[in-house]
Formats: sequence, C-alpha cells, structure tokens
Amino acid sequence: MYLELCVIFISLIKSLPSSTNLIYMLSCIDGMLEKVHLVAEGTLIYLSETSEVFIRVRNGWRKLQVLFHYILILSNSLTQNGIVLHLAALNLPFSGDMRADFQCFQQAQLAGLTSTYRAFLSSHLQDLATVVRKTDRYHLPIVNLKGEILFNNWESIFNGNGGQFNVHVPIYSFDGRNVMTDPSWPQKVIWHGSTANGIRLVSNYCEAWHTADMGAMGQASPLKTGKLLDQKVYSCSNQFIVLCIENSFVSDPQGK
Repeated sequence: MYLELCVIFISLIKSLPSSTNLIYMLSCIDGMLEKVHLVAEGTLIYLSETSEVFIRVRNGWRKLQVLFHYILILSNSLTQNGIVLHLAALNLPFSGDMRADFQCFQQAQLAGLTSTYRAFLSSHLQDLATVVRKTDRYHLPIVNLKGEILFNNWESIFNGNGGQFNVHVPIYSFDGRNVMTDPSWPQKVIWHGSTANGIRLVSNYCEAWHTADMGAMGQASPLKTGKLLDQKVYSCSNQFIVLCIENSFVSDPQGK
C-alpha cells in the first residue's frame, strides 16, 4: 500500500507545472504557523530545519511523517545508491534489558518500512557480524534513513578498525531524529555486546540483553570515537542508543 502511495505521490509532484504552488519549503515551524491563514487547503510544506512535511487541512496542519519517511527512503534507495541496507536507531534509549529484535521489527513497521530489521547486537543466538544474510554482506552500502552512506558494505564494519564511520553523517531514529544531537539520547553511546570483529562477548552483553542490573556489564561504543564497535564496558543499568539494521533487501515490497 505504501509503495503504491509513494509512486502516486512522486508521479503527482513530477507532473505539476512549475507555476503550480502546492509545495513550499520553509526553514522552521514558526514560519509555517504564521502562514496558515494564507495557504490553501491541500498545500504541502517541507521544513528544511527538521526534514518534516505537513499538509494544510481544514483546521490547520497535519504531519505526514510515516509516508514522507517512506518516500524519502524509497527515493534515496532507488535513485541515489542503488540497492542499499539501512541503519536506524530505536526511538528511545534502552538499558540492558530489552527485546531489541522485536522493537526493531515493530518500529520499522510503524514507520512504514516493509523489509525486516534486526538489532545491531550480538546475542546468545547469533554474532553481530552474521545478522545480515551472507549474500548481502559484501556489495550493498550501509546508509542512514536519508540514504547517506555510513559504510561501503556490511563486512567493512568488522575489519578490525572498530566500525569507523564519518561522524558528520547522522544516524537517524525511525521517527526521523538525529541520535547524535537529539537530547532524547543524553548518553551518546551505542550498545553492541561484541568484539571489534562482531563476535559475541558472553561476559559483556547484559546476560544476552535480559538484565538492567547495575552489577552486570555490557560492551558499548561512545559515538564521539567515530566507531560503532569501540570496546568500552558499561553497567547494564545505563540507557544507551540501540541500532537496527535492515538485514536483507526486499526487492518486492508487495511480496509477489
């Protein structure tokens, strides 16, 4: 359903003549609120400050969060980078007691994403390095939810350099916030429970991510290091960023 809406939406935009003013760009929400009485119903506003889209409805503005993010991800994936795998963060920080795979799956679905997302964690069942299926580990770029490249491919994260990435490329949560700057994540640290090569650390993964006990330990990585797999140990009572990786590309979202 979302794919069909995206195609219709993108086709509509492309077909509009240049003189048609149904889509405007503003810098911030204050400007949008000030102009509400001047804008016709059905007009779209894109806010460059927050990368959000709103539509003018009868009584004000309505945010097009899910559809817009899906359109953005779809267009970036297919037109800028070819086929890619997306890396995203859960919408809130978590302690060491979490149902991370379920949270990744659920939040991706709520954001309108049709492929499967798994937690960027080593677990008692699987090493982090093997979360992405083998056929997709070597040739698909790893990108954020805006299509900006974080890693050339999955395997490059586990070459022993600790998952070094460009800190100027943001990591976004499923609801579109930059976890590197947003205050909802006061501690800019990522849980992973792994060695620098993506192998599980049984003594440091919060009892397979089932405890938030202060005395239990989990391996994590401060974002300021520019690495996703830096080797730091923290109490499982801390609430840190949890990442999710699209673990395989789904070429046909309709399942046909």
